[in-house]
Amino acid sequence: MSKHPQSDKDLNYIYYLVAILSGIFVGAVIGVGFKWVIVGAILGFLTAAFFVNVLAKSSEEA
Repeated sequence: MSKHPQSDKDLNYIYYLVAILSGIFVGAVIGVGFKWVIVGAILGFLTAAFFVNVLAKSSEEA
């Protein structure tokens, strides 16, 4: 039984996880209010989605 190596698409969740946690951290550090923690998480998720779907795809084609 040979195991197949994981492809890059299987690891995309790491980008999302790091971006969401970073957004939460930045929102908490700002200290304006709890809603900015949520806003930071959402902006982090959107940034990761952009990175995975636009920038990472273009590097695969090169």
